[in-house]
Amino acid sequence: MSSQNGNGSKGISLGALARRPETGSLIGFIVVYIFFAVLGGPVFLGLPGWSSWLNIAAEVGIIALPVGLLMIAGEFDISVGSIVPAASMMTAMLGGHYDAPAIVAILAGLGVGLTIGLVNGLLVTRTTIPSLIVTIGVMFAVMGLTLGFAVLVKGSTSVSYVPDPLTKSLMGQFVKGFSVSIFWWLGLVAVFFYALHVSPWGNWIFAIGGDKESARNAGIPTSQMTIALFMASGFCAALVGVLQVMTYQQAQVAGGQAFIFNSIMCVVIGGVLLTGGAGSIIGILLGTMTFAVVNQGIFFAGLDPNIQFIITGALLLAAVLSNDRFRAMATSAAAKK
Repeated sequence: MSSQNGNGSKGISLGALARRPETGSLIGFIVVYIFFAVLGGPVFLGLPGWSSWLNIAAEVGIIALPVGLLMIAGEFDISVGSIVPAASMMTAMLGGHYDAPAIVAILAGLGVGLTIGLVNGLLVTRTTIPSLIVTIGVMFAVMGLTLGFAVLVKGSTSVSYVPDPLTKSLMGQFVKGFSVSIFWWLGLVAVFFYALHVSPWGNWIFAIGGDKESARNAGIPTSQMTIALFMASGFCAALVGVLQVMTYQQAQVAGGQAFIFNSIMCVVIGGVLLTGGAGSIIGILLGTMTFAVVNQGIFFAGLDPNIQFIITGALLLAAVLSNDRFRAMATSAAAKK
């Protein structure tokens, strides 16, 4: 009798695991890593390989976390691609051109992200315009303002900034090839995990993504939560901009557009539904790692760089299909209870 109970418990456990939103992400990461480990060999498996893809994962991962929460809540933020260079330009301009203290330059850069996030949130909650359209419009406006500001003040589209040793060590240092941004990323993973899976805010986010009107009728402050999520997205994008300035000691007007689709790909590969209402931080973490392994694995394997787009596209399609499958399994299981 006890043996049967043990088998039944194991079956239930495996079934519950298969319905988890991050299960497909975990399988995808394992398959992709093994694939490139075989082709890349010892170099990819060693410190050079790990530092290479983790450095990529850290930057895009910092942005993917709040973008993922917004998508779970049924919203999109395209403006992150303009916030990264805007924040980096503000930081470099104050610190490098006006010789302001590092803390002032950093806070100003982060303030740019928070302000743009606030504008996004207010426009989305106080109008009927979809967030996709709102953030596209804000993105182009910020790009134009950043370019105009840089040319007006500096007469150039790039600004150099050499931070002091302490600031450099905290925000732009490399330790045996590993960027300090990895630690910022992992710290934010813990913060966002608490917000989504431990605090009451997580239930609100899922409820807003499931049915915003019902969530509002249930007393959930949908507008305030939406604004807070957009501000978190702006803050994290600005943080990446600041980290880039401290790392590369230069700010460029352009260069953040890749984060738009890369972050969304990480989130979708991580099991977040495009329709909202489902997802997890662990899934987003795994999706980001999978994307980064593909991004750098191509180089270590000596493959044609164009293959990256094929593999990434296949991963994205597989993620969408598997997300629908796992979601159907979870809904079916819930209906039987």
